[in-house]
Amino acid sequence: MPTPNPAAFDFLSTRRSRPAKTLSTPVPTADQLRPLLTAAARTPDHGKLEPWRFIVIEKPAMPRLADHAQARGEALGLDAEHIAKGRGQFDQGHLAVAVIEVQKPSPKIPALEQTYAAGCVCLALLNAALAAGWGANWLSGWPSHDRNFMQDALGLADHERIAGFIHIGTETSAPPDRPRPDLDSITTWLRT
Repeated sequence: MPTPNPAAFDFLSTRRSRPAKTLSTPVPTADQLRPLLTAAARTPDHGKLEPWRFIVIEKPAMPRLADHAQARGEALGLDAEHIAKGRGQFDQGHLAVAVIEVQKPSPKIPALEQTYAAGCVCLALLNAALAAGWGANWLSGWPSHDRNFMQDALGLADHERIAGFIHIGTETSAPPDRPRPDLDSITTWLRT
């Protein structure tokens, strides 16, 4: 018979991301952030490749990233609304962790599994921050998919890409719950 962990199960059953625009200061210190990163790095990792790394983006770096997003959006010919949305998370951000997928050559582990692992790190970091009492949100957006932004703003190598930006701070308002998937419509039971 399994040994349940009711507190962990309740947390996972009721967890809710906090909108990034509602996060404020204070933000975790380096000493407070380190255990969250440690928890996130415990993500399942087929082959022990560790196909991820972290870039901690502190408040003083946010304007530079916002300006990079602005410049890239203009170079791409995006409309003002898309440019504003792309730079907005940096204009409003106080602390974020960029989870970087680092593709590693492996004869056994497909690239897609490494992508999945990096995505799991994003969710693990989000959940660790929430469990520690912080507000947190996982954002991406067009800058996170733009190769020039990745290279110019964050210095990523060709075999790296952004899995997500996890914004962490103090929650200023509790978000309402949102509709959740209908479990019966998304679940198939194979019994034979």
